[in-house]
Amino acid sequence: MDQYQHIRHLYLVEGLSQRAIARQLKISRNTVRRYCNGAHVPWERKTSPRKAQVVTAEVIEFIEQCLKEDENALDRRQKHTAKRIYDRLRQEKGFRGGESTIRRVVRELKAKPSKVYVPLSFSPGEAIQVDWGTATVIMAGQKTEVNLFCMRLCFSCAPFVVAYPSQREEAFLEGHKTGFEFFGGTSRDIIYDNLKTAVKEGWDKTAKEQEKFLNFRSHYAYQSRFCNPRAGHEKGLIENLIGYIRRNFLVPVPRVQNFEELNQLLKKRCLEYVEHHRIKGRDLSVKEAYEMEKQALMPLPVKPYETARTLDAKVDYFSTVTFETNRYSVPVRLAGKTVTVKGSALTIKVYYRGEEVAAHPRSYGHHRTIYQLEHYLPLLKARPRSVFNARPVREAGLPAELEQYAQKLPDPHRGMVRLLRMVFDSDLEKVLDAVRTAASNGQYSVDVVQYYLNREEVPVKLKPLGPEVEPVDLKAYDSLWAGGGFN
Repeated sequence: MDQYQHIRHLYLVEGLSQRAIARQLKISRNTVRRYCNGAHVPWERKTSPRKAQVVTAEVIEFIEQCLKEDENALDRRQKHTAKRIYDRLRQEKGFRGGESTIRRVVRELKAKPSKVYVPLSFSPGEAIQVDWGTATVIMAGQKTEVNLFCMRLCFSCAPFVVAYPSQREEAFLEGHKTGFEFFGGTSRDIIYDNLKTAVKEGWDKTAKEQEKFLNFRSHYAYQSRFCNPRAGHEKGLIENLIGYIRRNFLVPVPRVQNFEELNQLLKKRCLEYVEHHRIKGRDLSVKEAYEMEKQALMPLPVKPYETARTLDAKVDYFSTVTFETNRYSVPVRLAGKTVTVKGSALTIKVYYRGEEVAAHPRSYGHHRTIYQLEHYLPLLKARPRSVFNARPVREAGLPAELEQYAQKLPDPHRGMVRLLRMVFDSDLEKVLDAVRTAASNGQYSVDVVQYYLNREEVPVKLKPLGPEVEPVDLKAYDSLWAGGGFN
């Protein structure tokens, strides 16, 4: 650069000839000629158009054939490397060039033009994007993969996330309903992948919707828009949100007891995002844009859509009803009756003549029976001798000391039934405290346990011994001293 500047100065400012400049600087006249008029600059280098003579059309065709075979490989882990192509060229084609040459050619042939996407813009209340994601949490001490239903307003980018055990239709529709209630309304359009819970067949404009999904969106009066297959960029806002949730909402990995606790955490994080987040390149914060967008959302119907899967079932002689492959207990008085079972994403509720008679956490296992011990207490009272072997009792997870105390009662079976009744009428810990107190005093009687359970600490008022004496009114003596009489 210094030499280039010196040559230009001598030539243009001092007016020296090219010969004089070459003599003064002791450099080639060709160099002076190249730089003196500014036609060439030292910081630009021309690439040589020369191609390696060993890379013939036959070599190029062989490499392309290898790459084409890789597209249909039985195992994606077993594909040609540049080194393997080089070795095959030497063995099969007698290639005499260098390995680096083949590496360069393979790299050029594999190179694909970068994809370019059209940036999108949405009006307030125009659209919502929806998708599923997965994440890992520690639930009840166990590593658990949960399904994240994710929803995002397209104008403000306000998010909503709720976790479910599965991606079934009940969870899909329930996630929508809960999200609409979180936002306070719904948009005119919602953008989806071609989810099986929404699309029966086809995609994009040819998609045929599932009947229940069609009923659901008709109730909330929005239009659905489905993306093309493998076109995640068409709903980039929700694709980015799923990764953001994993990295920010769920790090460190949450430790929760159940889905209710996890969803409370996710709701809190969504509210914090709306309150404090600002997206780079946008004039408005998420909170400011969300305040605008809320005014443009469509109002929700007066009656929410029933998202639960509903069926009628007959209660069997074990006082259980079947939903999918699992059985759930109901009160024994309903044995032989037909009841209505509603299965939502997280719960199973049973109704008889419009009244809710049982509620259970939903099981996603297979061929399991879920009992509630309270449902069987009337039957155990009538048949007490079965109490210690009754499956609902054994699967209730009661402390062993309760049964140990009952075994020492005069009538262990009836006593155990009465103790179980106390547990449901009062509180397990209070009953255990009463049992421990009775056992420590060597008292083995259900009535004694009942006494300790109901005992209240009442302050004792001591009364004086003997007859009660009324206080003397001395005002009469004052009247006598004044010369008056008794009234």
